[in-house]
Amino acid sequence: MQRHFDQELLDLKEKILRMGILVEEQVQGALRALIERDSDLARKIIANDRQVNALDVEVDEDCLRLLALQQPAARDLRFITTAMKISTELERVSDLAENICERALELNEEPQLKPYIDIPRMANWSLRMVKEALDAFVNHDADLARKVCTDDDFVDDLTHQLFRELLSFMLENPQTITRAIRITFISKYLERIADHATNVAELVVYMVEGKIIRHTMS
Repeated sequence: MQRHFDQELLDLKEKILRMGILVEEQVQGALRALIERDSDLARKIIANDRQVNALDVEVDEDCLRLLALQQPAARDLRFITTAMKISTELERVSDLAENICERALELNEEPQLKPYIDIPRMANWSLRMVKEALDAFVNHDADLARKVCTDDDFVDDLTHQLFRELLSFMLENPQTITRAIRITFISKYLERIADHATNVAELVVYMVEGKIIRHTMS
């Protein structure tokens, strides 16, 4: 019985990882669709969100079944409840990739406002945070999880920097306002992806140490 339960926990971990890989591909594809002005790719990424949604439902069902039938305690209980919450965070990241694609489709209807420099930096940093948060989950690494939490400041700083730059565009030429606002939305989506990575990292600290650090880290 215990061996079967351990295998189910392993299967759950692998499902979370598979979901994480899909989500990373969604964000990478959304960024490529934006930079390369590839509307067909943007539509494909939007359609692919269904795969992530399906996995999110599967993880929830698996977790609820394990909680009901196995009645886990202590560390196993924290692992299962953390897995359930992490799947929700990942599903929201995929939704944000979809949002980026929707703005990309709109931006592709007009001439490009400016070269994308800060947006790829933000995306790459946010994706690294997601990957490291998942690595921390797999390896039960609370130190790496705490690092992810502190890395969030870099994305926040870039968001503010980009907003100031776009604001200058809008003030100098009102015809750029619509495009600048859409790029601002994209930067906020990337900031939210970093926030979700931080949420995952905080959940990992709880899973490993039993400590709730949400709202406590500066």
